[in-house]
Amino acid sequence: MERVSTYIKTRLANLYEPGELRQIVQLIWCDILGKDALDIYLGKDTNLSTIEANKVEKIVERLLHHEPIQYIEGKTSFCGNDFTVGPGVLIPRPETSELIDLICAENPYENPNILDIGTGSGCIAITLSLHYNNATVKAWDISDEALTMAHKNAKSLKANVIFEKVDVLCFDEEGCTPSVDIIVSNPPYITPTEMADMEANVLEWEPHLALFVPQDDPLLFYRKIAQIGQKLLKKEGKLYFEINRAYGREMRAMLEEQGYSDIDIIKDISGNNRIAKAIKKDQND
Repeated sequence: MERVSTYIKTRLANLYEPGELRQIVQLIWCDILGKDALDIYLGKDTNLSTIEANKVEKIVERLLHHEPIQYIEGKTSFCGNDFTVGPGVLIPRPETSELIDLICAENPYENPNILDIGTGSGCIAITLSLHYNNATVKAWDISDEALTMAHKNAKSLKANVIFEKVDVLCFDEEGCTPSVDIIVSNPPYITPTEMADMEANVLEWEPHLALFVPQDDPLLFYRKIAQIGQKLLKKEGKLYFEINRAYGREMRAMLEEQGYSDIDIIKDISGNNRIAKAIKKDQND
């Protein structure tokens, strides 16, 4: 077999940019095969056993079918921890870590009560639980697959999170008492017209349940969660959303209509609208 890096880059050159290919090579060589990264740069990545060579070939074939490398490896790094991921669960993105960084910076509580809505792999809830040693963290999702994986991640990372199966769109917030300091959510927010711009490894593999909203109601989940927040959040409780960059203005208007104050739309490291935050005030304030 020719040099592993050359083989991988040649086979996948039409699917990935050079920077992505370098990352894929390193992931396969270091994380999957357990080799030393220095070997790649010294040209020592030729001595593969037959089993290892077959493994590389099978991985490349899966990549040629657009399967995400994170699903192939079975994990991804997020906020310094490894999270198990697989088909049926959205792969955590670096942008979401910016949301967590903001929450931690703005809320120096010792024991906040946090609710994560649409938890997926559990990456937000678990990371916040690990940051706040005495926090009460609940996490909702409608997907049994996601909840199973979130439980697994919480157990492996020794995080204390209460996971519940909840269909947020059907949740009846009437009768709820204010008990939550922070509600955070990265809900579905991609509209069907945006599909044309999506990479095949996302569109063909990641769960559409966690990605898409109706074209005529892109703020569907945000509006419902904001309504729930008005019942569950304590006075001065905070709402944090990861948002579709195309709907920052509409998000601000919706939160104003829902009675929130101190609304801010924050750009991510790439300069795109990415985070919405707001505070619940009493109606007579």
